[in-house]
Amino acid sequence: MQLRLTKRFTFEMAHALPAYEGKCRNIHGHSYKLYVTVEGAPLNRQGAPTDGMVMDFGDIKRVVEERIVEPFDHALVLPQPSPGAPPLQLGGYEARLRLVDFQPTTENLLLHFASLLDGHLPQGIRLHSLKLFETEASCAELIL
Repeated sequence: MQLRLTKRFTFEMAHALPAYEGKCRNIHGHSYKLYVTVEGAPLNRQGAPTDGMVMDFGDIKRVVEERIVEPFDHALVLPQPSPGAPPLQLGGYEARLRLVDFQPTTENLLLHFASLLDGHLPQGIRLHSLKLFETEASCAELIL
């Protein structure tokens, strides 16, 4: 029997979509909500601390916070500059700059987050889906 567990994470992040022809071309921020759903069979080992659990929610939290929330919370995410472009000058704010090799849309962020979690879940547990809310009314979902 396979069961799914979902845990929600919130973080603040800024980004810009330089290839976009609209307001989102400019640096702006969102209060993101990330829903991480894992799937597996509950442990059936009487007396074990995690008997009856698919995965401890605390373990999901540890992995997602380490791999996604900590690096991206209060960060500015921008695509890598084109080859030959002058380096970005942010006046000392570079510490929370995350340069990625894609346009940081919600959809691309989901694909990237899935790759960051790949190989970091316990054996027998698989990532089922990720849902990322960019605003209260707008989200994208990746089902694996």
